[in-house]
Formats: sequence, C-alpha cells, structure tokens
Amino acid sequence: MGAYLARAGEIVSRCRGLASHSEQVDGLTRTFLSGPMCRVHAEVGRWMNLAGMSVCVDPVGNIRGSYPGADPNAPRLIVGSHLDTVPNAGAFDGPLGVLLGIGLVGLLAGRRLKLPIEVAGFSEEEGVRFGVPFIGSRALVGDIDADLLTRRDARGVSVAQAIRDFGLDPSRISEASISTGVLGYLEMHIEQGPVLEALSLPLSVVESIVGQSRLEIRFGGQANHAGTTPMHARRDALAGAAEWMIAVEREARAVADLVATIGCIDAKPGAGNVIPGEATLSLDVRHPEDRVRHEVVDRLLGCARPIATRRGLRVSSESRLDQPSVAMDERLTAALARAVEDSGHPVHRMHSGAGHDAMIMARRMPAAMLFLRSPGGISHHPDESVLVEDVAAALAAGARFLEELERGRE
Repeated sequence: MGAYLARAGEIVSRCRGLASHSEQVDGLTRTFLSGPMCRVHAEVGRWMNLAGMSVCVDPVGNIRGSYPGADPNAPRLIVGSHLDTVPNAGAFDGPLGVLLGIGLVGLLAGRRLKLPIEVAGFSEEEGVRFGVPFIGSRALVGDIDADLLTRRDARGVSVAQAIRDFGLDPSRISEASISTGVLGYLEMHIEQGPVLEALSLPLSVVESIVGQSRLEIRFGGQANHAGTTPMHARRDALAGAAEWMIAVEREARAVADLVATIGCIDAKPGAGNVIPGEATLSLDVRHPEDRVRHEVVDRLLGCARPIATRRGLRVSSESRLDQPSVAMDERLTAALARAVEDSGHPVHRMHSGAGHDAMIMARRMPAAMLFLRSPGGISHHPDESVLVEDVAAALAAGARFLEELERGRE
C-alpha cells in the first residue's frame, strides 16, 4: 500500500497545483479553452510524458496521452475526466480523474500490458462558458454539429472561434472521434455528495448516471418606476418567477429521488428602483427514471402558466439539455466491483446524481465509473477535498481493474 499512498500524495498535490491556473485571481474558475487551460495542458502533458505516454491535443482541445500495449491489435482502455471547472470551484472535480489515470500508467513503470491505455483530459464538461456541457467527450463520440460550433459565450465568441483562438482547427473536429479499437472507458471521480462519508466508505461502484433536463424559463412583465407604480398595478416578472420557484421546490420534495434546482436568475433591467420587466431562470431536474423526470418537467412548466396569467405576465421556456439516464456497462462494472473487493474494500453500488463524461462515452463504448468519498459531501466549492488514503484506495482498485481486463484478454 505504501507505493499507492506515495503516488496518491503526489496526485493530490498536483491537483492543488493545477488549481492555481484560473481565470479569477482569488479562486478557481477555468472554462473551455481559456488561457489557463493552456498552462494546464503544459503540466498535464509533462506528467503524461514522465509516465511514458505520447501526448497530443485533439481539435476540440482534449489532451490525450497514449501508452502502447504489448499486443498491437488489442483494443485500448480509455481513462479520463475533465479539466474545466465551474466558477469558484474546488481542485478535484474532474482533474482528479485525469491524474489518477496518469498515476495508473505511472505505476506500471514501463511495463507493457497487452491492452493499450489512453488517458483523456477533456477540455469541457461543465457547460459554463457556452451553456452546453460535455463538449470534450461529445467530440470523441462524434456528436459535435454545426449548431454547437456557432453558440456564443457572454463576450460574443463562438465555440468555433474559441477553438481557433486556442490554435486549433474546428474544421478538423471529426478527427477527435473514436470509431473502433476501444475496449471501454473508465472514469474515477469524487462522489460530490455525502453518501460515502455517511457510510464510512472510501469508494463506490457507479451503476448508472441519472437523467437530466436543463431548461431556461423566461417571465416577461412590464418594467416601471418602483416608487410610483401601485402594488396592484404591477406586472413584476421577478415576483412571478419567485412564486414559481417555490412551486418547483414543493414539487421536487414530493417526488422520491428527484432533485430540482434553480441555480441562476437574471432580472432586467436590474436597477434597485425599477420593477423587473423580465426574469430569466435556469431549471435543472434530475431523476434515475426518464419517465418520471419528463413528467415532472411537464408539471413544472404547466404550473408556471397560471402564475403568469394571474400576474399579467408572459412565460416561455427553452430546453437546453435532455440527457437520458445512462446505465454503466454490466461487464466492466462487475470487473470494477471485483477490483474494489480485491483491494480490500467493501463493494458499495450507487447511482450518480451528477452528470459525467462517462454518460457521453457510453454512447460509443462500454463505460464504468468509480466514486471516491467527498469529505463533508462538498463539491463545486473551494472547500472541496479528498483524503489521500481514498486516492490510494482508488489507485489500488484501478490497478486491479487493469489486471482484471488483462486476464479477460488471455
């Protein structure tokens, strides 16, 4: 276990070091192909080289390290996660999985398995800059279309232009796609929740990733003077949005295993002495069963209409993401469970309430996920952390997972 602990300490230190590459001075924010991502690539690429991998950056900005296998005809295992972050993020959501992949290759110390290994650091997963998540992994499964390339960020820069600004060619994105020769995909990630800590467990095997609906809801009213407009004569878009938010919370509490979040509100014109004439809200709904999720979304949109009518408002909605729930591959998940057990830990299985690149990769190849405990259940926050011993446990399980795959190839 000593070798795993030493490597785990190095991985934790590297994750904290990558957190210094940020778009904000007093915290960590790193979005798709921003300037700090170039510096992250330099460090991650160097660590990949030290582990014995050849390195390239594909046309959508994913950094990919390749470690050849002894059998030139063997399909490769991809191990990966993302290198972008949410605003004011922690150091481990995403980068930990990339560095664990590099760590597994490093532990081989030059020894060749039959199967090749590729470690992928995805350029985008969080959806922060362009409002669409998973740009990095979507490129690998061939799901980047012309419409996505025209989407613009808050400064008016398109996805295609961001790629060009990073020194890449968006017309070559298809070259990032994986068509054949893949055994499967493994993602190791912090749980981002309190379950494993409550159970005093370091690891969990993920059985499925819940489905997600993301929408934008817009209430339209009439901006007017805050001091001269009587309360009964107001068409306050933000007040209507606030009433609907309470309805969303009430609905979410009534449905088992459902979570619904309004994480962003934009009220215009945005002055303290002006009644809001427009309010735009994000809505995020998640549930393990797609049928239940869709029914809830329909009910939430339905209850917005009478609120708007009663208040003299307009209401509209636009779907941003409708991601089905995704089951992990049974064979790879069984192998991962055996690896966890063989490394001396109880096998716990759970659903992931968060979306991950594994749900995208599963469209094209078998996929498996391993969760690590999140101390305090904290994620998407500067206090996000991991325990070194849990990282060591993940390395030990990952190494045994590679052995499981090797035995399956014999």
